[in-house]
Amino acid sequence: MSVEPGTRPTRRGRPGYDRETVVRHAVEVFNRRGYDATSMDDVARELGLSKSTIYHHVPTKEHLLRAALEEGLGALEQLLDTAEDRAGGAGERLRWTVGRSVEVLAAHLPAVRLVLRVRGNSDAEQEALERRRGIDARLTRLVAAAVAEGSVRADVAPEVASRLVFGMVNSLTEWYDPAGGTDPAAMGRIVADAAWEGLAER
Repeated sequence: MSVEPGTRPTRRGRPGYDRETVVRHAVEVFNRRGYDATSMDDVARELGLSKSTIYHHVPTKEHLLRAALEEGLGALEQLLDTAEDRAGGAGERLRWTVGRSVEVLAAHLPAVRLVLRVRGNSDAEQEALERRRGIDARLTRLVAAAVAEGSVRADVAPEVASRLVFGMVNSLTEWYDPAGGTDPAAMGRIVADAAWEGLAER
């Protein structure tokens, strides 16, 4: 290949990937194949990189899983931090949380889908399940506070109401495509309205 004087040859080939990109592609492979059935070779093939290049970013497959789960869990925990700090009554904060949880889910859809699919077969998955239980407990407390103030019906136990409402939210991971129809903010309002219709004190 000839090169003009004073110029550099053009580099060819696939550009490098940063850690965030590696994790994002790993999430897609884990969701498609299952974590246990996915090898680091599979992740490397997905990216068109060598396995040694993947190990430059993460030392093991479980470290890759931890990073992938952190995106979804961290976003959900941050949402609850914000909800708990908001002004207003518990019922208002609950309704806001339901709507915003749909938007968070849409923004981190592959990662949240992975969080909901872990089964506890590794230390990273066990930790993720423990954090999910913490999230569930915080949501239940929010429902209970709304019951106590009289804005949510008291004839359904708070833990049952919480599971019903946020089970509906979580079900979106199996069918909702934010790019293919209703935008996330509008979908959040739809889900919050439907949930409130069933929860509100008559």
